Amino acid sequence: MELALWSNGKPDLRAQAQVAVKGTVDIVPEGYRLGQQLYLENCGSCHIPLPPEVMPTATWRELLLDLNEHYGKRVDPILRPSLLAMWGYIRQFSRPLKEKEATPYRLTQSRYFKALHPQVEFPETVRPATCVSCHPGAAQYDYRSLTPEW
Repeated sequence: MELALWSNGKPDLRAQAQVAVKGTVDIVPEGYRLGQQLYLENCGSCHIPLPPEVMPTATWRELLLDLNEHYGKRVDPILRPSLLAMWGYIRQFSRPLKEKEATPYRLTQSRYFKALHPQVEFPETVRPATCVSCHPGAAQYDYRSLTPEW
């Protein structure tokens, strides 16, 4: 009953989790799968899509609000229903900023990225394209598989 009513204001993701979306290793509840699929199609058409967890919600919000300036490039407009579905997925799986924390726009500025990569020495500048050097499945949205040295 709680799941049906979402009595605490948020769905119980564990109860809803059933199947991983093709091309991912993480299980996404049915209500967020369309948003994930649209995110992968739209963002993954130009670069390797990053899991929402690596950047805070505020970063994602700003990136989606200003598609005219996306790291020096202009992104083709995304239809509002698609954008809203993508935002629902990203908002659910990203994380909040701490009070008075600056909004990061680069991976190396994100405390979540740093927490997910403790004591990792990066041999080159960290960008979405360089993720495949350690995460060979990144292009398929699999960030859990690592190269043998890790």
